[in-house]
Formats: sequence, C-alpha cells, structure tokens
Amino acid sequence: MEFIINTSETVYMPAEDSYMLADNLKIKHGDSVLEIGTGTGIVAMYASKITDKITVTDINFDAVQLAEENFKANNIENIEILFGNLFEPVKDRKFDVILFNTPYLPTDNDDVIEDNLNYAFDGGLNGRKVIDLFLDEVKNHLNPKGIVQLIQSSLSDNEKTLDRLDEMGFIAEIAESEHFFFEDVVLINGYL
Repeated sequence: MEFIINTSETVYMPAEDSYMLADNLKIKHGDSVLEIGTGTGIVAMYASKITDKITVTDINFDAVQLAEENFKANNIENIEILFGNLFEPVKDRKFDVILFNTPYLPTDNDDVIEDNLNYAFDGGLNGRKVIDLFLDEVKNHLNPKGIVQLIQSSLSDNEKTLDRLDEMGFIAEIAESEHFFFEDVVLINGYL
C-alpha cells in the first residue's frame, strides 16, 4: 500500500518496526481500534483500510498535527485523533484491538534529547518505563476477546512483557521478530 507520508524532525519517522506492526495487523472489519503513539499515522492508515472505527493518540503534539496532515493528504476521514499520554484521552472507552509501537530503547540522562522526538524512543533505564505503564492499563481498555499488539525490543525484556500478559489472562506470543545490530525487534500479540 502506498501512502503519502509527510515527516517532521520532531516525530518518529516510520521505520522497520512501524511496518512490522502495519503488515501484521489482527484487525477485522468493524473492529474498534486504538493506536497509542500514532506518530506520522502510518499504522492507523493501514488499519483504516480494514475498519472505520479508529482512534489514535499521541503525547507529542507535533505528531498529532502531522498525523492529521497525513490523514488529509491520503483522503482518510475515519480516524479520530486525540492528544495525550497513553490511555488518558480515552479514559472510559474500550476497544477490540489496541496497537502500540512502544518507546523501547533503554536510555539514561545522556541519551535524552530535548525535543518531542524523545517520546518516540525513551524507554527509561531498562527500556520498560512506558511499556509497564501501558501494560498496567491495557486490559481496562480492551473488550472481551480483545487483542493487543505491541512492538518492543529484546533490550527491554520481551519475556517480562509475555509474563505480564500471561498473568493478566492473555494468551501472548511473539508473532514476528527481526534482528538488527544489537537487538531483536519483536511484535507481541496478546489475545484475551
């Protein structure tokens, strides 16, 4: 699928991890979908070809504006865009599918950059700062038989994510994996 993708220096540019998620969506026609951290909106654009009930959020206001610009450039009108952190913008809502290309890189103070792009990769010291906050809440926002699909790295402890999902009653698996220089980037699917 070819989309027009405008980019910005302060928004994560779609890369292999974005397309790993976009190419493996577990969405059915009619599903309600939430994508956390939409960035340029590329994953949501793929999702929009399957269902018309899509909500995206991002903590980076530059990303919210860029995603809106990209949706318009591609004549996509079925995506609701909300500004905010993780599930804050959708407090009491539930979805059939939740997607998140997490900020999974372990970072210390020297790695933090002073602009909005930092949100896209800053996973804290162990790479799990945002992943764990996401996992704390994800089940509260999924419908029965819902699916969560998230991207993370072997640098941020894939087994811990699988174990946490198992403890919450999901059937979790690594659905895709790609090896890069010093890490394996994986797609984890969790089925309620």
